[in-house]
Amino acid sequence: MGPRTEMRALDLRGARPADMTTLRLTEIFLSIQGEANAVGWPTVFVRLTGCPLRCTWCDTTYSFTGGEKFELEDVLARVAAFGVRHVCVTGGEPLAQRACLPLLTSLCDQGYAVSLETSGAIDVSGVDPRVHKVVDIKCPGSGEVAKNRYENLDHLLPHDQLKFVIADRADYDWSAALLLERALAERCTVLFSPVADQLRAADLADWIVADRLPVRFQMQLHKVLWGNAPGR
Repeated sequence: MGPRTEMRALDLRGARPADMTTLRLTEIFLSIQGEANAVGWPTVFVRLTGCPLRCTWCDTTYSFTGGEKFELEDVLARVAAFGVRHVCVTGGEPLAQRACLPLLTSLCDQGYAVSLETSGAIDVSGVDPRVHKVVDIKCPGSGEVAKNRYENLDHLLPHDQLKFVIADRADYDWSAALLLERALAERCTVLFSPVADQLRAADLADWIVADRLPVRFQMQLHKVLWGNAPGR
């Protein structure tokens, strides 16, 4: 479990007014969006600090602790300075911070195409409907399958996406069964992605094709381009 500050951020009851205007950030940077429906677009990434999950394959563990506090208006100013249309709010788990919701709404109000990458372990019902939510469903191989909040499925919109990060054949079979059992492809786009360095991308693609699954195969384009370099 993370430090006490993360636990406080998850308890939204009794949050101080400052929690709505102050964010703890690990980094803000400009890169190419490597995943989901906005793949390929120049995008500003706003990476918030802290996460209540500890997935076995996590590639952003440096965002679990530390970071720097910024006022909401300062974050908006830094985003604007990059001069691009697409913004992705990510983490860590961005919804663990109370001020993530007003940040998302403010970005939408300023005309950005906004996406949110979230673990699916925290309620998404309060997210501005203009935001494109990319919601993880944690597979058994992640070690965090028990954290899946299936109530979030009821708050998905057609422009949202569900993402399964798949480590092995067992994860794939579990994901395919859940996909069909809950008719997930009828709710929104479903993404299947291999865990880098654990599952051959070609194997996952072959399984999807063989089973004619109604999902979109994806790789992490930023890793193809730059490897595991932070801030890319």
